[in-house]
Amino acid sequence: MSKRGRILVGMSGGLDSSIAALLLQEMGYEVIGITMKHLDYADFKNSNIQRDYNSYKYIDDAKAIAEKFGFPHHVLDLSKEFEEKIIKNFIDEYLAGRTPNPCVICNKHIKWDALLQKANHLDCEFIATGHYAQVRYENERYILYKGLDETKEQSYVLWGLSQENLKRTIFPLGKLYKNKIKDLARERKCDNLTKKRESFEICFIPDNDYRGFLKKRVKGLENKYENGNIISVEGKILGKHKGFPFYTIGQRRGLIIALGEPMYVINTDVQTNTVVIGTKKDLKKNKMSVKDYNLIKYASLPENIEVITKVRYKDKGTPGIINAHSNLIKVSFNGEVSAIAPGQSAVFYEGDDVVGGGIIV
Repeated sequence: MSKRGRILVGMSGGLDSSIAALLLQEMGYEVIGITMKHLDYADFKNSNIQRDYNSYKYIDDAKAIAEKFGFPHHVLDLSKEFEEKIIKNFIDEYLAGRTPNPCVICNKHIKWDALLQKANHLDCEFIATGHYAQVRYENERYILYKGLDETKEQSYVLWGLSQENLKRTIFPLGKLYKNKIKDLARERKCDNLTKKRESFEICFIPDNDYRGFLKKRVKGLENKYENGNIISVEGKILGKHKGFPFYTIGQRRGLIIALGEPMYVINTDVQTNTVVIGTKKDLKKNKMSVKDYNLIKYASLPENIEVITKVRYKDKGTPGIINAHSNLIKVSFNGEVSAIAPGQSAVFYEGDDVVGGGIIV
C-alpha cells in the first residue's frame, strides 16, 4: 500500500471524476476506481444520448482510464436501489405536488453509502469524487464549503452528507477551475475527455423532459388529471390545465391563458387537481420552513443565526435568519424570494461554509 493509503474514487467516465482519480494517484494514493451502474441509457431513443451513453459506454470509458494509468476498476450495480429510492421518490413527489431534487437524495441515500461500503470491503480509508467542493476539519466538525470555481460549485447538492461521510471524503477538484481541469487532461494525453458532453442535470431524464418521463412511467396519468381548473390567487376559474403534476412553482410557459400580463404558477393543489396562477409579485415570499434537515458546521443550530439561503442550485442566495423549531428550520428572509418550491433543497451558508440544508415544505 502507498504511503498515503488506499482510496476509492467514484468514476463516471467523464472529465471531472477521471482527473480526480489521476490527481490522487499522482499525490501518492493507491487509487481504485469504481463506476456505479444505476440505469441503462440504451433505453433512451435520442441519438445524441445514444452517441454518448450507448450500452454502457460510460463504464467502458472509466475502465479505459483506469487501465491506461494502471489502477484497478470495479463496477457496482445499484440499479435496483436507484429505481426504488430515487426514481420512485421522484415520481411520488411530483404526484404529491412537490418538485424533487433527485441528485441530493441520491448523494445522501445511495452514492455515499455505497461508496463507503465498498471502500470498507476493499480496505480503503478514503473515498473521492469529482465534485467541485471542499472539506476541512475545524472545531471538532468536518465542514463542507464551496469549491473555488463558482461556475461549477457543487456544495449545494451535498448538504445531506453526514459527519462520517465528510470525514472520509476527499474532493481533489475543490481548489481548481474547470479550464485547469481541461488543461490537466490534455497534459496527460486525455484530450478525448475534454470533448465529452457535460453530465445531465437529471441523469435518468437526459432529454430534460420530466413530463414525458412521468407520462411514460405512470399509466393513465394524463387522463386522470387533465382538465382540472386553473384559478387565480383570488379563486376565480380562468381555464383548464393538462394535469397538476406537469406544472412547477414559477412556471410561466404552457399556461395557455392570456390575461394581459405575465402569469406564473403559484401553487398546485393535489386534492382538488387545481393549478393556482398569479403575477410575479404573488410568487414572492419572505418566510419558509425546511424539514428533514442535516447540520454540518454546527452540532446544534445557534439561535437567530444569520445565513445566506439558496433555494435552488443556481440561486445566488438571500440573506436571512434561521432557527430550529422541533423538526423544522424556520427561515425569515431579509427581503422577498421568488418561486420557492416545496420539495426542493434549501441550503444555508455562512460565507463559503455550509451550515446545513433540508427540504422545503
